[in-house]
Amino acid sequence: MVTKTARGRRILVTGGAGFVGSHLVERLIAEEHEVVVVDNLSTGNRDNLAHVIRHTEFRHLDVCGPDLEQLLSDQAFDIIFHLAANAYVPPSVERPDWDFDTNLMATFRLLEMLRRSRWQGTLVYASSAAVYGNPARIPVQEADPTVPVSPYGVSKLASERYIAVYAQLYGLRAASLRLFSVFGPRQRKQVVYDFIRKLHDNPRELYMYGDGSQVRDFNYVQNMVDAALLIAERGKLEGEVYNVASGRACSTLELARAICAVMGIQPEIKFSGSVRPGDPEKWIADIGVLKSLGYRVRVSLEEGIKRTIEWYRDIFKK
Repeated sequence: MVTKTARGRRILVTGGAGFVGSHLVERLIAEEHEVVVVDNLSTGNRDNLAHVIRHTEFRHLDVCGPDLEQLLSDQAFDIIFHLAANAYVPPSVERPDWDFDTNLMATFRLLEMLRRSRWQGTLVYASSAAVYGNPARIPVQEADPTVPVSPYGVSKLASERYIAVYAQLYGLRAASLRLFSVFGPRQRKQVVYDFIRKLHDNPRELYMYGDGSQVRDFNYVQNMVDAALLIAERGKLEGEVYNVASGRACSTLELARAICAVMGIQPEIKFSGSVRPGDPEKWIADIGVLKSLGYRVRVSLEEGIKRTIEWYRDIFKK
């Protein structure tokens, strides 16, 4: 089931020029909402919004700055999707202070702006499966222990907890989405993109981290957008969290073979034998809570890979 938010709402998307944010903005525009995009373009790109930029109000500003508070004071938003953040583990390992400021402090400052203004709308926050660290059991459920193994995971978990406390103490209508391995067009990092890039450059050989047994739940970006809209409409919005994933386990070796099958190649696959610091061995999601709201996976892993490869080939014209 695909749930649409009621038409004509005024919606703010922070980080709306990023990979996930731009897909969300496109959906909101298609559903005839008034959309304001806030992005400092440190990692986002206006080109990601090329098809809809003329239908949005784009603000080039920082979530932590005073300009955002002025925007919130000037305009009444029904929903805020807060996606502005560092979205990857490795930079947080290299620069934990930057990750702290970009993720946790930015979210805290936004919450304070909303508290001071007594905002009555809905906040949907993009968190991450990284909050679980190495899960105590598989598949992981929302109530399972959260023991992050990276600064990124810590900043995301702390942001979730602040949101939950603000919901409890100040009546903020909010929920957090624990995203599992989102992939798709416009993403220029992470394993799906990396495999496609490597195989495009050298279809005879693929070198990957680990030994191929590392397991993830790869979820095509349009499925994630479905979940975000669904939670905004049907979630309890009491500070709770939701696993957002496909519900399907896939090893990195299986992923590589699926990509090779779509590309029509049979390369030699080589392994490093080691994984990057901060990367857990297995992330498999139990999405029962999300399904109880009506969530269904509309785009399969194979179809998502096909669409992503088509985008990549179109970008590089080969």
